[in-house]
Amino acid sequence: MLKKYILVFIISMIPLIELRGAIPVGLSQLWGAELPILPLYIVCIIGNMLPVPAIFFFARKVLEWGADKKIIGKFFTFCLEKGEKGGKKLQEKAGRGLYLALFLFVGIPLPGTGAWTGTLAASFLDMDFKKSTIAIMAGVVLAGIIMGLASAGVFGAIGAVFH
Repeated sequence: MLKKYILVFIISMIPLIELRGAIPVGLSQLWGAELPILPLYIVCIIGNMLPVPAIFFFARKVLEWGADKKIIGKFFTFCLEKGEKGGKKLQEKAGRGLYLALFLFVGIPLPGTGAWTGTLAASFLDMDFKKSTIAIMAGVVLAGIIMGLASAGVFGAIGAVFH
C-alpha cells in the first residue's frame, strides 16, 4: 500500500496530470487495492502543491533566462509571450475577481488547467504569493472532489437518472 501512496504522490507532482490523474489511480484497483479516500486526498494535495512555490518564484526567471539561448530560446520566448498575453486577458476579464478566477481555473479539471498552469499565470500577473497559493490550493481541493466523484461514477449515475 505504501508503494501506491508513493505512486499517487509522484503522479500528483507531474505537470498536466497532477492530482486529476492521481485520484483515479488511487481509487482504482491498479497496482493494488483501492486507497482510503481521506489519506489519498491528503497525499495528492500535498504532492500537487509541493512544486507551487518553485514555479511561482523561479519558472518565470528560468523562461526569461532561456529566452535568448540558441536552442531553447524560441520555445522559452513563446512561453513567456503566451503567459503574459494569457495573464493580461484573464486579468481584463476577471477584474477584481482575479483570485476567484484563479481558483476556478485550477479547480475545474479541464485540459491545460491545474496548479502548475495557474501558478505560472499568477507569477506572470505578479499576484500576491500568499493569496495565489490559497486560491490554487482551494482549486486543487475542488479538482480533487470533482475527480473523486467522477471516479466513483457519481456523474454517470446522475446522467443516467436524467437521461
